[in-house]
Amino acid sequence: MSASSASIINSSVFILTGFPGLDQYYPWFSIPFSSIYAVVFLGNCLVLHVIRTEQSLHEPMFYFLAMLALTDLCIGLSTVHTVLGVLWGLSQEIGLDACISQTYFVHGLSCTESGVLPAMAFDRFIAICNPLRYTSILTNNRVIHVMVAILMRSALSILPVIIHLKFFHYCRPHILSHSFCLHQDLLRLACSDIRFNSFYALALVIGTLLLDAVLILISYVFILHTVLAIASREERLKSLQTCVSHICAVLVFYIPIIGLTMVHRFGKHLSPSVHVLMGNIYILFPPLMNPIIYSVKTQQIRSRMKKWFSLKMK
Repeated sequence: MSASSASIINSSVFILTGFPGLDQYYPWFSIPFSSIYAVVFLGNCLVLHVIRTEQSLHEPMFYFLAMLALTDLCIGLSTVHTVLGVLWGLSQEIGLDACISQTYFVHGLSCTESGVLPAMAFDRFIAICNPLRYTSILTNNRVIHVMVAILMRSALSILPVIIHLKFFHYCRPHILSHSFCLHQDLLRLACSDIRFNSFYALALVIGTLLLDAVLILISYVFILHTVLAIASREERLKSLQTCVSHICAVLVFYIPIIGLTMVHRFGKHLSPSVHVLMGNIYILFPPLMNPIIYSVKTQQIRSRMKKWFSLKMK
């Protein structure tokens, strides 16, 4: 073992990875990545601003949308400094404590977004299947309780594995697979007993992501059953159109997760750059697309934005 490799192993500093073998292109890569982060920040801030300032948008559907936008904004904030730091050539190093903190926020916020999506599906279920009782079922207090429960689940459920990361012995070269820290990446470098983290993480995925997906699917089974019972074709289309933006949000959340899982599981022969690219898509695609989807597909948001921009242009 070389002296430099030994110093990396014995250090509490980890090395972040950009696109292996493409270092000379980092200045060019930084342009689209910087643009994506700018759209993430501006788009989600704009959605939050429109919801906050428009009294007509103060209803359960838009409260959940505001929580989704805030979660996407925080995901961008939790990774922007390391991703752009690598691409801009500022730093590829991150300390163990900072890495564990970033891991907590990345996975915790992902769990939060996963929890918001079934809540939004339930909102659409009540609005379509039981519209007369919508306001009595989804009261402000109940919406607040649901949002707090989602936050508490996300904040507390991953704490045991995050705390364990602090006490592992990392005896392998401290070179991470991405430009941000992930739980499975740190486990790969540990020489301690990682069975608890591995089993707990699997149980957490089943108990959160899979359960949330099942709840979303059940909600849409009932929604479709109700919509197909409507005699008028126009009314059926009108009802389904209120779900389009949410369905798109579900797809942009789950497709990158499935893609990243498939690459890690079956794509070991692929270039490391493919793994890095899929990791960045997993982190950036939902926060980038959600404000675009809701700005285009949600009539209330779209009309408010048009009105807001027209006033600004005068």
